[in-house]
Amino acid sequence: MVLNGPNLNLLGTREPAIYGSDTLDDIAGRLEDEALALGVAVDMRQSNHEGHLIDWLHEARADAARAVILNAGAFTHTSIALYDAIKAVELPVIEVHLSNPHAREPFRRRSYIAPVAKGVIAGLGVEGYSLALRAAATL
Repeated sequence: MVLNGPNLNLLGTREPAIYGSDTLDDIAGRLEDEALALGVAVDMRQSNHEGHLIDWLHEARADAARAVILNAGAFTHTSIALYDAIKAVELPVIEVHLSNPHAREPFRRRSYIAPVAKGVIAGLGVEGYSLALRAAATL
Protein backbone atom coordinates (compact mmCIF):
# COMPACT_ATOMS: atom_id res chain seq x y z
CA MET A 1 0.00 0.00 0.00
CA VAL A 2 1.31 3.46 -0.91
CA LEU A 3 -0.20 6.25 1.16
CA ASN A 4 0.18 9.95 0.41
CA GLY A 5 -0.77 12.78 2.73
CA PRO A 6 -1.85 16.38 2.47
CA ASN A 7 -1.27 18.50 -0.62
CA LEU A 8 0.33 15.67 -2.58
CA ASN A 9 -2.69 15.78 -4.88
CA LEU A 10 -1.17 19.06 -6.10
CA LEU A 11 2.11 17.53 -7.25
CA GLY A 12 3.20 18.78 -10.62
CA THR A 13 1.86 22.26 -9.98
CA ARG A 14 2.76 22.89 -6.33
CA GLU A 15 6.26 24.30 -5.95
CA PRO A 16 7.80 22.31 -8.81
CA ALA A 17 11.26 23.64 -7.95
CA ILE A 18 11.01 21.66 -4.71
CA TYR A 19 8.71 18.75 -5.57
CA GLY A 20 9.26 18.32 -9.31
CA SER A 21 6.85 18.35 -12.22
CA ASP A 22 5.53 14.77 -11.95
CA THR A 23 1.94 14.45 -10.79
CA LEU A 24 0.75 11.84 -8.30
CA ASP A 25 -0.88 10.05 -11.26
CA ASP A 26 2.52 9.99 -13.02
CA ILE A 27 4.08 8.42 -9.93
CA ALA A 28 1.23 5.91 -9.63
CA GLY A 29 1.65 4.84 -13.26
CA ARG A 30 5.37 4.38 -12.81
CA LEU A 31 4.86 2.35 -9.63
CA GLU A 32 2.25 0.15 -11.31
CA ASP A 33 4.74 -0.71 -14.07
CA GLU A 34 7.51 -1.38 -11.57
CA ALA A 35 5.22 -3.45 -9.33
CA LEU A 36 4.26 -5.63 -12.28
CA ALA A 37 7.93 -6.28 -13.01
CA LEU A 38 8.52 -7.13 -9.33
CA GLY A 39 5.48 -9.41 -9.13
CA VAL A 40 3.73 -7.35 -6.46
CA ALA A 41 0.54 -5.29 -6.35
CA VAL A 42 0.36 -1.60 -5.50
CA ASP A 43 -2.63 0.17 -3.98
CA MET A 44 -1.89 3.92 -4.09
CA ARG A 45 -4.03 6.41 -2.18
CA GLN A 46 -3.96 10.08 -1.21
CA SER A 47 -5.84 12.09 1.38
CA ASN A 48 -5.62 15.52 2.90
CA HIS A 49 -7.14 14.08 6.10
CA GLU A 50 -5.06 12.47 8.83
CA GLY A 51 -7.84 10.10 9.86
CA HIS A 52 -8.00 8.58 6.38
CA LEU A 53 -4.29 7.75 6.54
CA ILE A 54 -4.79 6.11 9.92
CA ASP A 55 -7.80 4.12 8.67
CA TRP A 56 -5.77 2.97 5.65
CA LEU A 57 -2.90 1.84 7.89
CA HIS A 58 -5.42 -0.23 9.85
CA GLU A 59 -6.81 -1.58 6.57
CA ALA A 60 -3.30 -2.53 5.41
CA ARG A 61 -2.92 -4.64 8.55
CA ALA A 62 -6.35 -6.25 8.14
CA ASP A 63 -5.59 -7.04 4.49
CA ALA A 64 -2.16 -8.48 5.39
CA ALA A 65 -0.26 -5.99 3.25
CA ARG A 66 3.42 -6.79 2.93
CA ALA A 67 4.50 -3.21 3.62
CA VAL A 68 3.35 0.41 3.51
CA ILE A 69 5.12 3.21 1.69
CA LEU A 70 4.12 6.45 3.38
CA ASN A 71 4.64 10.03 2.27
CA ALA A 72 2.78 11.69 5.11
CA GLY A 73 3.59 15.19 3.85
CA ALA A 74 3.36 17.78 6.62
CA PHE A 75 1.79 15.22 8.97
CA THR A 76 5.31 13.79 9.22
CA HIS A 77 6.24 16.70 11.45
CA THR A 78 3.06 16.90 13.53
CA SER A 79 1.25 13.60 13.85
CA ILE A 80 1.64 11.54 16.97
CA ALA A 81 -1.55 9.79 15.85
CA LEU A 82 0.25 8.44 12.75
CA TYR A 83 3.19 7.41 14.94
CA ASP A 84 0.80 5.47 17.18
CA ALA A 85 -1.00 3.90 14.21
CA ILE A 86 2.26 2.69 12.66
CA LYS A 87 3.29 1.14 15.96
CA ALA A 88 -0.12 -0.48 16.33
CA VAL A 89 -0.31 -2.10 12.89
CA GLU A 90 3.13 -3.71 13.21
CA LEU A 91 3.81 -3.54 9.46
CA PRO A 92 7.04 -2.36 7.89
CA VAL A 93 6.57 1.26 6.87
CA ILE A 94 8.96 3.05 4.55
CA GLU A 95 8.82 6.82 4.93
CA VAL A 96 9.29 8.70 1.64
CA HIS A 97 9.82 12.39 0.93
CA LEU A 98 10.39 13.95 -2.48
CA SER A 99 12.49 16.75 -1.01
CA ASN A 100 15.11 16.53 1.73
CA PRO A 101 13.38 17.81 4.88
CA HIS A 102 16.76 18.30 6.59
CA ALA A 103 17.75 20.85 3.94
CA ARG A 104 14.58 22.89 4.44
CA GLU A 105 12.92 24.84 7.23
CA PRO A 106 13.90 23.79 10.77
CA PHE A 107 10.38 22.59 11.63
CA ARG A 108 10.62 19.98 8.84
CA ARG A 109 13.64 18.32 10.41
CA ARG A 110 11.54 16.50 13.02
CA SER A 111 9.78 13.33 11.85
CA TYR A 112 7.30 11.50 14.05
CA ILE A 113 7.28 8.72 11.43
CA ALA A 114 11.01 7.93 11.28
CA PRO A 115 11.32 6.40 14.77
CA VAL A 116 8.73 3.74 13.90
CA ALA A 117 9.58 3.33 10.20
CA LYS A 118 11.61 0.47 8.78
CA GLY A 119 13.48 3.02 6.68
CA VAL A 120 13.43 6.57 5.34
CA ILE A 121 14.09 7.74 1.77
CA ALA A 122 14.26 11.49 1.27
CA GLY A 123 15.50 14.02 -1.22
CA LEU A 124 15.61 11.83 -4.32
CA GLY A 125 12.41 13.07 -5.95
CA VAL A 126 10.09 10.53 -7.53
CA GLU A 127 12.91 7.97 -7.57
CA GLY A 128 12.36 7.68 -3.82
CA TYR A 129 9.03 5.94 -4.45
CA SER A 130 10.71 3.44 -6.77
CA LEU A 131 13.45 2.73 -4.25
CA ALA A 132 10.83 2.26 -1.53
CA LEU A 133 8.85 -0.14 -3.72
CA ARG A 134 11.92 -2.24 -4.43
CA ALA A 135 12.74 -2.33 -0.72
CA ALA A 136 9.14 -3.19 0.22
CA ALA A 137 9.09 -6.04 -2.29
CA THR A 138 12.00 -7.66 -0.44
CA LEU A 139 10.47 -7.38 3.04
